[in-house]
Amino acid sequence: MILKGTAIKYGDNVDTDVIIPARYLNTSDPKELAAHCMEDIDKDFAKKIKPGDIIVADNNFGCGSSREHAPIAIKYSGISCVVAKSFARIFYRNAINTGLPIIETDAVIENGDELEIDLSAGKITNLTKGVTDTFPPFPEFLQGIIDAGGLMNAMKTMP
Repeated sequence: MILKGTAIKYGDNVDTDVIIPARYLNTSDPKELAAHCMEDIDKDFAKKIKPGDIIVADNNFGCGSSREHAPIAIKYSGISCVVAKSFARIFYRNAINTGLPIIETDAVIENGDELEIDLSAGKITNLTKGVTDTFPPFPEFLQGIIDAGGLMNAMKTMP
């Protein structure tokens, strides 16, 4: 799977309360969650996202509460992937379970850089800088979950 989009950059320790503030957890409607995604750190986030854009962050993305609402809000906002130096473990698993691709890499990416990501080959190309970095691709079974759109969809296709 090849993803292309513009990087929207954040720093360290972006927690789930920033990704989707707790005041919106009274709904499980993905579109409603997406409308409020990242609004406490970037009030115009939902308005400026173009389908396929990519969140880029530094260390410990998704720390805090273990809510599945966070990767759902990101996915339904139009973000195709999250790239970070590291992820909180529960966010990492919730992202896979909801079908949101995530990549751990030390690649140098700035806000506004155009990216191309080959999930199967484990390559991320910064088209703006003309640099390609590698990352360990997901094992086949995890990639299958992402390709299916999440764990529940993947379970439906299993024999």
